[in-house]
Amino acid sequence: MAGPLVAAAVIIGDFRFKNRIDDSKKLTPKSRLAAYEEIIEKSSYSISVIAEDVIDRLNVYNATRRAMEEAVNNLKTAPDYILIDGTIKLSIAYNGESIKRGDGRSLSIACASILAKVTRDRIMDGLHNRYPQYGFKHNRGYGTAFHFKAIRRYGPSPIHRVTFEPVKSLIKES
Repeated sequence: MAGPLVAAAVIIGDFRFKNRIDDSKKLTPKSRLAAYEEIIEKSSYSISVIAEDVIDRLNVYNATRRAMEEAVNNLKTAPDYILIDGTIKLSIAYNGESIKRGDGRSLSIACASILAKVTRDRIMDGLHNRYPQYGFKHNRGYGTAFHFKAIRRYGPSPIHRVTFEPVKSLIKES
């Protein structure tokens, strides 16, 4: 409901990881951060950040597609083949395939999910400092009872996605 959309592309240079690499949502914050540091050391990567106003303008599907395309196109090394998390069709010059729930099935997709999640969490931590009333450090911009209550009380912040429900409806209630 708030904050940017973040996507990453990773070309793994060394497949021997000391830290657990898995779907970023399955890792603890501490293990995710350790994995992030190791991925950065052993890989060529690119991270793309799409602002909330662009998400509102394009819709989340098209914004996700743009972020993924930017991440792949900004890699310093051209990939031989790309694996895409989910069912999004990319308009890029590389051959590849989509894998449903790819972050739990592909090491490179899991690495990309970890880079994207840690990057987004860091952004949301910074945004928490600017807008502490929304509790972004705890909810990371996702819908929680506290977050809904804060939107009702303070209205949306400049980083809320105003086309997303329930933000859209909460704005109308105000």
